[in-house]
Amino acid sequence: MLIEIILILLAFPVGYLIAWLAAEELVAGRKWFKAIIGLFSALGLIFLIKDTYYLALTFLFIIIVASISLIKSKV
Repeated sequence: MLIEIILILLAFPVGYLIAWLAAEELVAGRKWFKAIIGLFSALGLIFLIKDTYYLALTFLFIIIVASISLIKSKV
């Protein structure tokens, strides 16, 4: 369980790194970040209900990275 928490927490620095490396593309990709967050939230819930824990954690990682990119695109 500790490894999963550490990997999920790594989504924050990865999100900031990607937002820093691709700063020019953030504004153009705003609608796609919203779509990714919505799609992977729904899929994460489905896979969490189906007890596919690792897929749900993977989708959570993607949601965190996309959320940081969405937040950084407004700054």
